[in-house]
Amino acid sequence: MASSDVHVRICEQEIIKYDLEIKALVQDVNECIGPHVTLTELNAKVKAKFNNLRLRIQDLDQMGREQDKESDKLALLSEVDRHRKQMLSNQTAWRKANLASKLSLDNLEKESLLYGGDSELRHRKVTKEGLAQTSSDITESLMSISRMMSQQVTQSEETMTTLATSSQAVLETNDEFKAMTGTIQLGRKLITKYNRRELTDKLLIFLALALFLATVFYILKKRFFFFL
Repeated sequence: MASSDVHVRICEQEIIKYDLEIKALVQDVNECIGPHVTLTELNAKVKAKFNNLRLRIQDLDQMGREQDKESDKLALLSEVDRHRKQMLSNQTAWRKANLASKLSLDNLEKESLLYGGDSELRHRKVTKEGLAQTSSDITESLMSISRMMSQQVTQSEETMTTLATSSQAVLETNDEFKAMTGTIQLGRKLITKYNRRELTDKLLIFLALALFLATVFYILKKRFFFFL
């Protein structure tokens, strides 16, 4: 029984919540100033809330019929009847608000057609001018980007040329270093050969001098013994 009371209270709270939401939406419909699509969206929301409210009232009616005590049953069914009357009242208010808003929007559209022709033409002219200006701005931006890309390509070509020249200079310098290295090695060989030749010449001179001295000494010795 306690569980049943909880379900009843939850159902009644939801009915009250939907009722308040419907009243607020009906007020929005009544104050709607357009366009028609906004009014259509509001009516769709009101319809959805009415469907939810109708289902909860049916649930409460079913709970009332399932009550064991006759007094509880009569009390709940009385509440159901009161909620249904309130729902009908909200539906009537919704229809009146919807009709008033549609009439108001129709009148506004007629006035716009009768007195707003010049304004519409000016609006279209301004729109076209705005689109033309936007198109011009976009074209100018694209041209600027194209110029920047062209400059970047030119700079890249100059950089590549500089790198190629530098690379050629490095190769030439490397060739010169190789030639100098060959010359230095040849000079080193010649110096080594010259040093060896000089040593040989000194040795030959020394031997010749020794032979000369030995010859002189021999001649002197022979003559000395001859006189004796």
